Amino acid sequence: MKVMVVGPGAFGIKHLDGLKNIDGVDVVSLVGHNLEKARSVAEAYGIAHVADDLAEALVETDADAVILCTPTQMHAAQAIQCMEAGKHVQVEIPVADSWADAEAVMAKQKDTGLVCMVGHTRRFNPSHQWLHNRLAQGELNIQQMDVQTYFFRRKNINAKGEPRSWTDHLLWHHAAHTVDLFAYQAGSPIVQANAIQGPIHPELGIAMDMSIQMKTENGAICTLSLSFNNDGPLGTFFRYICDNGTYIARYDDLFDGKEEAIDVTQVDVSMNGIELQDREFVAAIREEREPNASISKVLPCYKVLYDLEQQLAG
Repeated sequence: MKVMVVGPGAFGIKHLDGLKNIDGVDVVSLVGHNLEKARSVAEAYGIAHVADDLAEALVETDADAVILCTPTQMHAAQAIQCMEAGKHVQVEIPVADSWADAEAVMAKQKDTGLVCMVGHTRRFNPSHQWLHNRLAQGELNIQQMDVQTYFFRRKNINAKGEPRSWTDHLLWHHAAHTVDLFAYQAGSPIVQANAIQGPIHPELGIAMDMSIQMKTENGAICTLSLSFNNDGPLGTFFRYICDNGTYIARYDDLFDGKEEAIDVTQVDVSMNGIELQDREFVAAIREEREPNASISKVLPCYKVLYDLEQQLAG
């Protein structure tokens, strides 16, 4: 399978690291607005074709699929562009930063029948998979999830601490991970959601602190705290309070409520959530099926985000 990666930044490199472990996958093109940087990354990964324009690359290469690791504001338009070119597409989270754009991506997927998957990585992290398997089997039931998403981003920097030109967003990006995961793990749609936010940053134009409360149809609740002001441990930490145990997930690692590590190494073929996400994308294309984290499966998350945005604006 021939794959094109768009965006040679922090997450583009994570996908390149994952793809090299998947048999039968060849990255045939790397696209980036900074051609010099793209060429440097392409050379390190043995990628023959480099371009600074997606439309050009779609014409010049015979890629079967595209993985988009570009700024949030470009995701929806580029996902639609790739599907219009006949390419399967995986777009990094979030699929869009508006409900209208998310719906437009869904409509294009329906029109084309192509695989369109969104990078909701938490569905694939071994820690959350371990819990999902037990939740699905009825061994556990979520009573409450307590989630902290904390970064220190008073300037525009990426996951590698490098400057970037676009602004991240607590609601449309970082909350999307937890909103989707909560409904997925609870096995029930979100029926109630409320949000409050702190002051808007005078330069970045976004709220730097936010708190969200949610409830699913089956009664589980979730409290999500988000901050770009946190000068301390960074990342997202999930506490699952269940009827039969408490669990703490930190990316691919899992602990019980007493901070004792749980072995999740046998959950899947890798301990790398991004690689597992890419494996699902490739498998869905090969097997001509809908992937986990398809645009259809994650779309309800974006309706919740839109409703919260309306609430905050009102």
